[in-house]
Order: sequence, then C-alpha cells, then structure tokens
Amino acid sequence: MISLFLCMCLGISITVWFTLLLVFIIVPAILGVSFGIRRLYMKTLLVIFEWATLRMERGAKEKNHHLYKPYSNGIIAKEPSSLEQEIHELRGSANSLRSEPEFEMADIFYFCRRGVESIVDDEVTKRFSAQELESWNLLTRSNYNFRHISVRLSALWGLGVLIRYGFLLPLRLTLAVTGVGLLLVLTTMVGFLPNGETYLSEKVHLICYRICVRALTAIITYHNRENKPKNGGICVANHTTPIDVIILANDGCYSMVGQVHGGLMGIIQRAMVKSSPHIWFERSEVKDRHHVAKRLGDHVADKTKQPILIFPEGTCINNTSVMMFKKGSFEIGCTVYPVAIKYDPRFGDAFWNSSKFGIVNYLLRMMSSWAIVCSVWYLPPMNREEGEDAVQFANRVKAAIAAQGGLVDLLWDGGLKRAKVKDAFKEEQQKLYSKVLVGDQDQDDLSEDTLVPDERINEDDIDTDSVKGLCIQCEPTPEHIVLTHESVSEE
Repeated sequence: MISLFLCMCLGISITVWFTLLLVFIIVPAILGVSFGIRRLYMKTLLVIFEWATLRMERGAKEKNHHLYKPYSNGIIAKEPSSLEQEIHELRGSANSLRSEPEFEMADIFYFCRRGVESIVDDEVTKRFSAQELESWNLLTRSNYNFRHISVRLSALWGLGVLIRYGFLLPLRLTLAVTGVGLLLVLTTMVGFLPNGETYLSEKVHLICYRICVRALTAIITYHNRENKPKNGGICVANHTTPIDVIILANDGCYSMVGQVHGGLMGIIQRAMVKSSPHIWFERSEVKDRHHVAKRLGDHVADKTKQPILIFPEGTCINNTSVMMFKKGSFEIGCTVYPVAIKYDPRFGDAFWNSSKFGIVNYLLRMMSSWAIVCSVWYLPPMNREEGEDAVQFANRVKAAIAAQGGLVDLLWDGGLKRAKVKDAFKEEQQKLYSKVLVGDQDQDDLSEDTLVPDERINEDDIDTDSVKGLCIQCEPTPEHIVLTHESVSEE
C-alpha cells in the first residue's frame, strides 16, 4: 500500500514537473516569447551579490584589513615603446650617436627587464584562465576575502548550493536533453522532405536553440539587430566558449563550419547537415588550405544559403581580450559581419579552459552556475579595402570587435594556449636587435630575409575547443611581433 502511494506521488510529481516545463519554458521558447522571469531573477541576484559585498567590506573594516582587489589593468605599468628607443635610452644620448653601432653590455638589461615582466605579468597565458572578480558571487570559485565571510553569508552560500544543485541543475538537464533530442529528431525528419525544408529547418533550429538557451538560464541582450549577418556573407565573432554558437543561433540561423567528430557530437553533426547546409571537414581535408577556401567560397557564392559562422581566434579566450584572427576566412572576398560577445562573469564563468575541463564537466559547471548573462553587438558589415591584404583586414575587424566589446586587442596567436612560441617569433626579435647593431644602412638587406607565411595549415591550428569554429593559420607580420616568451605554461 505504501509503495503504491509512493508510486502515485512520484507519477504526479513527474507530471507536474513536465507540465510546468511545457507551459512556462518550452512553449514560450517555441513561440519566441518571454515572461520576464529570467530578468527578474538576474536583478534579484544582483541585489544579493551587492549585499554580500557590503557585508564582506564591513567585516574587513571591523578587523582593519584590506579587501583583496584583482589587478584589472595588470601588475606592471607598461609604456609602449620600441626596442630601438629603449636600447638608445639605456646607452645614453652620447653613445647612441656613434657612427659605428656595436654591442654594449647595457643592452642585456632591456631583455632581462622584459623577460621578468613577462614572467610576473604574462599577458598571454593569463587569457587562458578564469577572469578574476572583485566581489564574491556565492559560487565555489576562489575567494580571497574568505576570512571576512560571516555566518549569514555562509548560510546564504549553503542555500545557494541547494538551489543550484537541487532545483536549477535538474531543470536545466531536462531542458538540455529536450532541446538536443528535438534537434536530432526534427532535423532528421526535415531532411526527408523534398520541398520547403529551408523554412522548416530554420524554424526547427531556432526552436531547439531557444530551448538550449533556457537550459543555461541565458539572459542575452542583442544590440543593433539591423546589422545582423545576411546570406552570402561570413559572420566572425570572438570566442569564449562552445555555447557562443547557441548564443548567436538563438537570434538567427547560421551555417556552421568545423571538423567531423565521432560520438554524440558526430550524431548531432550528421542530423544537422541533413536539413541545413553546414560545412563539415574530414581530418585530412582540414590540412588542405585551398580545399577549405574553395568550399567556403562556393557556399558564400550561393545567396540562398545562410551566412557562415566562424570564430577566427581558433580557441577559447577568457573574455577579457581578443587574440590574433586567422586570415583564412578573410581571403574569401565576401562581406564580413563582425559580432562582439561579452559575458558578465558575476553570474558564472563562461570561459572553457579545455586544458583543465572536459566538455561534459564544463557543461555541468555551466548548468550549476547562477546564469549566463551576456551582451551581443552586431557591428556594421565590413569589406576588404583596395590594397589591403587578408592579415590587415583581419586585424581591422578584430580591432572593431575589441573596441565594441570592451576587450583588450592582443596580437598574440591563441595557439600559444597549447604550443610553445615558434622559433620564427624569436628570430624576429633577433632581427630587430640586429637592426639596432648594424644601423639603418643594412635595414633593406635584413627586410629581404623576412619570413614568408606558410601556405599550409597545421593540424594543431584547428579549433579543438568547438566544432563550430574554423581556424586557418597565418603568421603575424613583422611589425606585429612583440617580445616573445621563452615558454608558455599550459593550464
């Protein structure tokens, strides 16, 4: 009798659970409407975070302690200057005017100082770790002000754990399974239809992505929608996480580009390509730069096909900066639609450190955070100017994205996340110093030895962080080379 009663209660609970999901989440997602619950939830969290910060500040004041504040602008104040300028300053004005330049012992202080600066405040590897916060967001992330946390704050943190893992995580898992399941079933069904599959495919993808967005409690603000990517173009965006794809596809349909995968990801890829013209490359094809460019060119030439979505950085960055864009997607000769994505780290760390967390572990961390809050800016379309090469065009687009998103514009290659600095970078520094030694008379001779970018792309240059991105290797031009690090630590 008791077991029968428990089964009835369980059945009623499951029925009520799925009914609430259907009425308040799935149906609004299908219709593209919102009740404003997520916005209210975000405002409530901000009030709680503000109270927690004030409580810690009061605790620190009572104990005469200073709260830890992260160095948002770096530990070392660096002034932009060239190698030649700094060498001349070290030698002194008299020595710098010698008719026959030669090596001096004072020159080594420049390289020593820059090397120590790189060790103490490395502007590259810190882009591959979680962004620091000035206040505690009641998550398990490191909090240097723990000694100022009161009993009430600890109790609030415990309540937050129960809410996030006892209610939000099961809810989000259910929605994620529903969204992915519908994507697999509906795209397969649409693939069998002879006509009208384009319209139905777009609707199916939008519905499934909207459900997946709600599975992350994503609160997204889209700006300048009049600049949304159009057919026959390429959409390029900065890359923080694999869910960048869901964030953008929630507001429009794109053709994805990436390498063929196995397992669940492979099943999803095969289902998606049945109803939409996505571009998946075999592992051997990705190495052939001309083949990649041809397939992309054929796609954008067809104005009936959706715009291609590409993340030119080729790896995930922690949303504090934008790193070097690979030039491949800028060689096609079509309109480029830049998009800037900026996440709010107070509600959850969206950055995927693929060297530390697997994709399943990462997604569970996302679903157990408070929310994913971000802003998306659609920038005006950009075209390659006359006399502008692909690298210059890529840098111009990257600078526009960084300026709009409030991100640091870095010239370093995101491939340093996994690889050591190439010898070519070190040789460039040697050439710059050689110009200081030999003077301007041999500068033309040295410039003839400038390295030519490799015409092939390496397997390591492919974006392994997300199947949705395409990376084509390019070398930075000599004027973009800054002092290189001897080694780069891996997360």
